[in-house]
Amino acid sequence: MPIRCEIVSQDRVVFKGDVDIVTLPGAEGEMGILPDHSPLLTILKFGIISARTGKDVVHFTVAGGVAEVQPDQVTVLADAAENVEEIDLQRAENARRRAEEVLQQKTSLDTDTFLAIQTSLRKSNLRLEAVRKYRRAKSQTRE
Repeated sequence: MPIRCEIVSQDRVVFKGDVDIVTLPGAEGEMGILPDHSPLLTILKFGIISARTGKDVVHFTVAGGVAEVQPDQVTVLADAAENVEEIDLQRAENARRRAEEVLQQKTSLDTDTFLAIQTSLRKSNLRLEAVRKYRRAKSQTRE
């Protein structure tokens, strides 16, 4: 008996499907969600969401948000989310480089700008790490 999983970012539905287990980066640590899980609401930290059906696993980056768990459904409302297979590696590297350059400049930044640049850097690093970890692992299992 599968559990329905929906991952929604601010601008689109990133994933919708029935899965056997969903792993979430909760604020208190990693959580594995199986069908018939007790209801809960949790804050999500920056990390990876994994959705497994049989031997197939799909990975998504998530940059904060909330998840609502019901016995038959997991709904993720993410600040930003992306399928690891859809990440543009060059774009992520460019974003990281730009954020690092701004942070290394000696000019003072107002708090909002500084926090926005730090968040951009965290997102870029998460995306790059996810591509390195999960795309490599996927290609090795095909050999």
